[in-house]
Amino acid sequence: MTRPRILGLTGSIGMGKSATAAMFARHGVPVHDADAAVHALYAAGGAAAPAIGAAFPGTLAPDGAVDRTRLREAVLGSPERLAALEALVHPLAQAAASDFLARHADAPLVLLDIPLLFETGAEARCDAVLVVTAPEDVQRARVLARPGLDAATFEAIRAKQLPDAEKRARADFVLDTSLGFDHAEAEVAAIIRRLGGNTTAP
Repeated sequence: MTRPRILGLTGSIGMGKSATAAMFARHGVPVHDADAAVHALYAAGGAAAPAIGAAFPGTLAPDGAVDRTRLREAVLGSPERLAALEALVHPLAQAAASDFLARHADAPLVLLDIPLLFETGAEARCDAVLVVTAPEDVQRARVLARPGLDAATFEAIRAKQLPDAEKRARADFVLDTSLGFDHAEAEVAAIIRRLGGNTTAP
């Protein structure tokens, strides 16, 4: 029985990962958004919400959804609490990815869009990994242009992610998103062809 080729997509904050994932989707490649999957797990009725509420009292909103601000405060500065949270959420997130792969078992190529792909060991289930990158000044400008994100928050997020150079060293494909939309589109199409997928975008 054949299965899809699995391409993992990752990159540090502000590197253009979401825009790149959207390009693959426009080519008809099924895309699993790990962040969106976690949001669903945290939502009212989500599989992770009751367990998080039990483990971290006071972190649920009245509707039963996880209050992400309260949860962030509950684990801030505590590696032990953060590890406990990850032990709850990661198996559920991996199950969501497995469900996605099962639903798209007939596709020639699928994309797993996972921000912490290397950090969580998710590259082990991928046939190849694409890392999006950009010069540090471009990355910083993109992040600081986002509402509610300041320099301190940017540095805190970046500190939890593998350095960009290490990600690039471990990648099968590297895409510099600072080189423009047309360049990125051409690179995405070339990667899809290389991995045996179909390029259906106009």
